[in-house]
Amino acid sequence: MIRNEIKIQFPLECGTVLKDAPLVFHTSAPSWDGIRKVIWICHALTANSDPQDWWPEMVGPGKPIDTDRHFVVCVNFPGSSYGSISAASINPESGKPWLLDFPALTIRDMASVFPIVQKHLGIDRIDLLIGSSIGGFHALEWAVSEPGLFRKLLIIASAPRVSPYLGATVEIQRMALEADPTFREAADIHGGSAGLRCARAQAVLSYRCFDAYRLTQAEEDPDTMFAGRVASYERYQGEKLLRRGFDAYCYYTICNALDSHNTGRGRGGVDAALGRISAQTTIVSIDTDSIFPPLEGRHMAACIPGAVYHEISSNYGHDGFLIETAKLAKFMTI
Repeated sequence: MIRNEIKIQFPLECGTVLKDAPLVFHTSAPSWDGIRKVIWICHALTANSDPQDWWPEMVGPGKPIDTDRHFVVCVNFPGSSYGSISAASINPESGKPWLLDFPALTIRDMASVFPIVQKHLGIDRIDLLIGSSIGGFHALEWAVSEPGLFRKLLIIASAPRVSPYLGATVEIQRMALEADPTFREAADIHGGSAGLRCARAQAVLSYRCFDAYRLTQAEEDPDTMFAGRVASYERYQGEKLLRRGFDAYCYYTICNALDSHNTGRGRGGVDAALGRISAQTTIVSIDTDSIFPPLEGRHMAACIPGAVYHEISSNYGHDGFLIETAKLAKFMTI
């Protein structure tokens, strides 16, 4: 995948206009030839715009999403730590990183940059739009706002509105960030690192399920006095996110944006909004996903005209969308 960067100007729902804002995206070729079918991938919360990095068994030459045969696009959404405009970017008024002064982003704001990239690339149709988790939020927003642009839509482990349960998990993560005194001090981009480690550990717990921990983190010694393997795993997950270059302020921005997710806002409600989608739609849920349970997927499919619903089984909860690639590959056809 090829890394690209452009500068854009776009208004936010809060009233702020971000000017000369960097936007990073990856494509499978330098440009679209107008012939190849287009697959557009919307990435998850802490992923980046190179799906070969975080979905290696799914995306690449000869893979289910074949980068040799199709024109594949993925945009790093605003607010992320991986190159696009975010709290880590320089505030032109202060000459310093935005940090806690970064304006409030909504899911709708994030999705609003996709048409800018689409037009920049000269794309006049998208054959398959894919979104998993928060990427599903973005994909649904776009599919509702421009229904005629898409031939097929694939939503995996996602929902049309943030649920109270998901909102609770997000609030706990914010509380972890806020409990770190260096986060509020906002002296530099490294503030809140301890809080971010804790927030990420909590998030991973919500992404997995009982069986996932039983299968991968159980103590090998039956006579262990104090179980410590899973504690080490949780601490490692927090540290790994920091090593990947994520910072607490970007994470906080995205957590706040999650609360805004509501495809039905200003559109007559969720059911009416989903009814606008005209793409051939497939909804996939994971049976052990606690933050996007199957009941949400089934309801979503019932509201989208002609949508087909599938449910896959996984021992890995929500993270099944990253792990169960063999089961998901059959839905990638265009």
